[in-house]
Amino acid sequence: MSVAVRVIPCLDVDAGRVVKGVNFKDLRDAGDPVELAARYNSEGADELVFLDITASSGDRATTYDIVTRTAEQVFIPLTVGGGVRSVADVDALLRSGADKVGVNTAAISDPQLLNAIADRFGVQVLVLSIDARRCQDGTTTESGFEVTTHGGRRGTGIDALQWAVEAAGRGAGEILLNSMDADGTKAGYDLALIELVRANVSIPIIASGGAGTLADFAPAVEAGADAVLAASVLHFGELGIADIKRSLTEAGCVVR
Repeated sequence: MSVAVRVIPCLDVDAGRVVKGVNFKDLRDAGDPVELAARYNSEGADELVFLDITASSGDRATTYDIVTRTAEQVFIPLTVGGGVRSVADVDALLRSGADKVGVNTAAISDPQLLNAIADRFGVQVLVLSIDARRCQDGTTTESGFEVTTHGGRRGTGIDALQWAVEAAGRGAGEILLNSMDADGTKAGYDLALIELVRANVSIPIIASGGAGTLADFAPAVEAGADAVLAASVLHFGELGIADIKRSLTEAGCVVR
């Protein structure tokens, strides 16, 4: 029996507002996170991802009060990421109402953080967020993809595939795989990236970056994604959750 594909709206939050840009630049306001969360909950979203996109680059903690108010509006799993640097940060987010916690930049600096979080809270809480892009500026990796940090602003030279495999081994319960090349472009998910990671890890993959039309979702699932994440197409009313689920069903995918 195949596991049902999850449809997950993503709230990229900056200074208390949901924003969306292209490749993390030229951000425009998309509304209030609490209101949007309530809307997506009622429209049938399976989960919700809340990312404080400037928490790591701006060096401040995720906005706990917004997380709490968002959690009060939704009755579906809520994953929160951005600025998570320690086991204590994870504890605080879980107490604020998060069900899962996304870790990115801090885990690259200290991979042992993944082990510590998984050991303390269980693998089901730990989501590794990978902002991957094709290598550029003379950087090379074996897979052709490198990990970026700070909202895609800094290359690391770390092989994205090797990092995914290592993180799974350290206790990550799932991977939020965000293509920085596709982010906000609405040109479709990076299928090659999804296929590459799927062939090498067994934990669930959330495909992120590039959703533009209903035709984009099923190919991501066929490439190996267990969940599809979307942001701008939902925030600005171009697509609805029900439309996405219907398109997946019509393509032969099992949805909730």
